[in-house]
Amino acid sequence: MNNENISIRGARPDEAARIAGLIIMAMTEECCLHFCGPGHDIRDFRRVMTSLVSRSDTQYSYNNTLVATIEDNIVGICVSYDGALLHLLRQPFIDAAQQEWGMDHSSIPDETQAGELYIDSLAVDPDYRGRGIASLLLRATIDKSRALGLPSTGLLVDLGNPKAEALYNKVGFQYAGTNSWGGHGMKHLVLHN
Repeated sequence: MNNENISIRGARPDEAARIAGLIIMAMTEECCLHFCGPGHDIRDFRRVMTSLVSRSDTQYSYNNTLVATIEDNIVGICVSYDGALLHLLRQPFIDAAQQEWGMDHSSIPDETQAGELYIDSLAVDPDYRGRGIASLLLRATIDKSRALGLPSTGLLVDLGNPKAEALYNKVGFQYAGTNSWGGHGMKHLVLHN
């Protein structure tokens, strides 16, 4: 693994479109279409997600995003935020889904809680996988969690994604329970800081 030319930094608002594309990759297109409902396509979801990333007050905000770059090209992202702020940060998504798609997602179950820096989305461009980028993003996010004084870092991993789960376990995340999100069964994994 050669990662000397990979940089990890905070995202900028002008990078919203690229970040939104990688968030969609992390969520999966199927999951995104679940959220925007019948009569809408991935372009509709991408437009709304780009808007949410460009804002400072959403769970998907550039403020909550670390990017991995190679020669100033974004090759990976990790979106994370304090679980105590989930409802506040989620509200803009709920409002946008209602306004844009007529979908009411106000009863989405909580995927995190206070005391946890929640990793909402982690994705690496397929052309750059296998270079240790996801591990670098995870470690930088764990450092962020510790700097914020939070006792743990957590995430959800799809039950059908053992490769991702193996990566999280390798970094130190451990099984903490099951959950459901976006119509999928998930495992809640936690790393205690």
